[in-house]
Amino acid sequence: MLKRLATAALFAVALLSPNTASGQLATTKALTADAVKAVLTAAEAKARANSWNVSIAVVDPAGDLLGFLKLDGAATGTVQIAQGKARTSARFGRPSKVYADRITENQLNFLSVDGVVALQGGLPIVVDGRVIGAVGVSGVTSQQDEEVAAAGIAAIKQ
Repeated sequence: MLKRLATAALFAVALLSPNTASGQLATTKALTADAVKAVLTAAEAKARANSWNVSIAVVDPAGDLLGFLKLDGAATGTVQIAQGKARTSARFGRPSKVYADRITENQLNFLSVDGVVALQGGLPIVVDGRVIGAVGVSGVTSQQDEEVAAAGIAAIKQ
């Protein structure tokens, strides 16, 4: 009985004592539905201004799809490639061109990294030093794909 009272007293003290082992949650920006629409709209405008038929993907930091647009005339294969470029850029926090360049430089070990699409045209969206998403584009030259992605990101990073 005495043991139960002692246990109950310790439990009560623990409940009433200030919490000394607390953690602080991070405060970070996130892509809203409106931000995704703005990215897609700006990227589409850049592509249409140049008559480029592309697919445009916007993903969250984990690489999961938030928004997508396939312009009329874009090849079917551009759908998967745009999403892969965006996912690579989001998950690794770098432009997808980094991996394309490394493979071109004969660093073929990057071909064995699961989920890496080593083609230029994916750019991370970085705010306050944190990746909050990425944009991937496919359909024209790799450099032009990246220009479209950059135009989309510029719409929300003022």
